Amino acid sequence: MGTKTAELLSADTSMGAVTLLVGDLTAMTAYYRDAITLSVISETPTRVVMGRNNLPLVILELAPELKHASRRQAGLFHTAILFETQADLAAAIYSVATRYPGTFIGSADHLVSQAFYFSDPEGNGVELYWDRARTEWSWVHGRVEMDSLMLDPNAFMRDHLNEQAVEEPHQRAATVGHVHLQVGDIANAKRFYVDQLGFETTATKGTQALFVSAGGYHHHMAMNTWNSAGAGPRPKSLGLGTVRLELPSSDDMGELDERLSHYGVATRNDGATLAFEDPWLNRVQVSTQA
Repeated sequence: MGTKTAELLSADTSMGAVTLLVGDLTAMTAYYRDAITLSVISETPTRVVMGRNNLPLVILELAPELKHASRRQAGLFHTAILFETQADLAAAIYSVATRYPGTFIGSADHLVSQAFYFSDPEGNGVELYWDRARTEWSWVHGRVEMDSLMLDPNAFMRDHLNEQAVEEPHQRAATVGHVHLQVGDIANAKRFYVDQLGFETTATKGTQALFVSAGGYHHHMAMNTWNSAGAGPRPKSLGLGTVRLELPSSDDMGELDERLSHYGVATRNDGATLAFEDPWLNRVQVSTQA
């Protein structure tokens, strides 16, 4: 895949919680709790941590002074929440369809996964998905085969929805599977996320989209220019606050800090977290896995 092993992120890298800066904390909390079926783990008047089984997935931070992001600027395309079973995914889709039906955008079978797309009340993209077994993924010349085939949400729910999954969503595991960003151009995205940060390229769509991962996952992150071609650094706005990566050890974090410094990327390392910005000022924070 073209990158020396010493310059790669650990194969056991995973995604952490995504922070969203929001204008209406009450409405956004209700959406992620009542529609997406996340539990409130902790809350203050300005910050709500939400997730499953005490694992934070989405952190909402009140920022009433900020304006909504332009659709054409760099930032978040979607936060993708991964469910362990098709029944758990079906239960979440059923919840959104019942409580916030107008937020459904579309669905697709990507060969590696089955995915359903939504837009939260402040316009942040949300993907809910389930992975097929890795043994069913097809790789050709170091690239994973993905597609966007028709996936009927009603048929999916008819085939997989069960009463137990609907009644016990908060006891079922879920994780942030990947985060998809809007960026200004793919060449700079590859330079930063692959050549400097240390992900491996797993798929591309011409000059418009890049998919990257650690350890042979189909993608932990993706970047596209579908709405944002030519976008420069982000102005402060509602929407994406922080993308989090989790590495296995402090040694991994130290190696990453050294590598980024070598490439001239400014980092802030307080011993517990390593923080930096990508070329569009999307904030990335790295910590070690609990």
